[in-house]
Amino acid sequence: MTTTDASPAATTARPSLRVARERFLSGRPLPQGVPEEVVAAWRRARFFGVPHDLEESVVSPPLSGESTLLGAARPVLDRIVPALGVGGSLLVLTDERLRVLWTAGSVPGLGVCTGLSEQEVGHNSAALALRTRSRAEVHGPEHFLDRWQDVSAVSVPVLGPENGHVLGTLTVASRLCTAGPPHPQAAFAEATVAAVETELRARAGRGERALLDAYMRAARGPDRAVAALDGRNRLVSDAAQRLLTPEVLGVLERTAADARHRDVTGVVRLPEGAGCTARVTPVRLDGRTIGIVTALEPLDDPAPAAPAPRPPVTLTGSSVPWRHAVGRAAELMRSREPLLLTGERGTGKAALARELFGPDPVQVADAARDAGLDQALSAWRPDGLLLLRHAERLAQPGVAALNSLLDQHPDTRLLVTHTPGAPAGPCLQRLLDRLSARSVTLPPLRERTEDIRELLPALTPRPAPGQPPLTWTLDALRALEAYPWPGNVTELAHVVRALAEHRRVTGPVRRAELPDAVREGPAARTLSPMEHAERAAILEALRRHGGNKARTAVALGIGRATLYRKLREYRR
Repeated sequence: MTTTDASPAATTARPSLRVARERFLSGRPLPQGVPEEVVAAWRRARFFGVPHDLEESVVSPPLSGESTLLGAARPVLDRIVPALGVGGSLLVLTDERLRVLWTAGSVPGLGVCTGLSEQEVGHNSAALALRTRSRAEVHGPEHFLDRWQDVSAVSVPVLGPENGHVLGTLTVASRLCTAGPPHPQAAFAEATVAAVETELRARAGRGERALLDAYMRAARGPDRAVAALDGRNRLVSDAAQRLLTPEVLGVLERTAADARHRDVTGVVRLPEGAGCTARVTPVRLDGRTIGIVTALEPLDDPAPAAPAPRPPVTLTGSSVPWRHAVGRAAELMRSREPLLLTGERGTGKAALARELFGPDPVQVADAARDAGLDQALSAWRPDGLLLLRHAERLAQPGVAALNSLLDQHPDTRLLVTHTPGAPAGPCLQRLLDRLSARSVTLPPLRERTEDIRELLPALTPRPAPGQPPLTWTLDALRALEAYPWPGNVTELAHVVRALAEHRRVTGPVRRAELPDAVREGPAARTLSPMEHAERAAILEALRRHGGNKARTAVALGIGRATLYRKLREYRR
């Protein structure tokens, strides 16, 4: 399944692997000799709730004009598309979250997906290449999806020129290769990625020169306090160095990251007691923002400021995925059309919905309590605001009533929250398809761990008079950031409140005070989101079985040797 090792499908006869997959899907015992990696991939797909009969996506993949990877890759891809041939191969470019940015070519029976993460489509070569940081292949029945049983695919990760981080993947898919690995177009995929990485290096050099030029123009004149940042490089004048505190610098770094997705021109709000103001100007190259230049001005005699009110927890976080999702939701909410918020449980869908509605009165319908919407729709006024929670719990009469309402009132001020999981029935799927054009997916907390330190004070109850606020040791913060948080912000809030209310000691919260699963500590290596989820499931099973590894392995449906191997891998 990688460049150096033969795919398990090559060492196991494909008819046998097909039979093994059919047995796995029907819950029957597997035959001997099925590669463990393949079975583990199928189990992950089941763990993520991926339906094996998932139909092809009917939504065209979005093209992100702000994507650095797409901008560098497009000239290369446009040149090599003719080499794909006619009707023989499909070329797919994804970003680092495996969202499809660009496609070309075609394979009979193989449609376009909007994303290739294992959480969406199960095992595939792009997800494997992202995890292993090397070329990866997946053939035929190694896939979990029915519609990919006659597909072979090879994927190569695209690495960033500055830090070597994976920026995305390039995949070539074709009809099933009967000869097994290597994929006939593996060399083609690697050569294409090498050309894209060369273009990325060339563009990175131009970006650094553009940032330097902007800094030099802004720094002209005696004692000007100027800084230029783009998330990788930082240019700071001597005068600015005297004004910058770590807190101010952190705000400017986040502003530089935000500038790639929204306009940040003007005065930036700095922390209380910063002692200066900061006016930001974007730095642009080829029509897109690559960084910022900020001019700092000291405050002569700053008056003591009143304590700033806490921002709503719903809006707390400065990571790019979170700010992008919140900004997109706010933009869509400006028009009088329904909006769909999706995401894992605990990501804050209902709370964000209430923030989007503002102070206006809102009627809340919860399908978990009223699956038919009898009470909610009978009391609803056509000009009112309606929040429908837990759309995945809707019964068929409720879905039919909601579809009918939208047919009669297409401009209904409706906001729907949906937690993906079990396959949706045809009626519910029709509703979701109808709302998909105006939908926003909230990222799970494990994909925005940099927000945890901002969330902690927002989630902590205000201390009683005379009591110090809750603080955290660095070791405890690292443990919180390493934990995958399957319950997302809701789970983090529960942990924080329990510690604030029930701890008996004083001083910062130590790692030893955290719940068992959290204090196990970060793995010695960086884990992918899928590995985080798998590791969390293993630790939770160990906790439930009192640390007994034999019973844990049985409960997880894996061999004891496999459990020991996985535990060793996560400690490397």
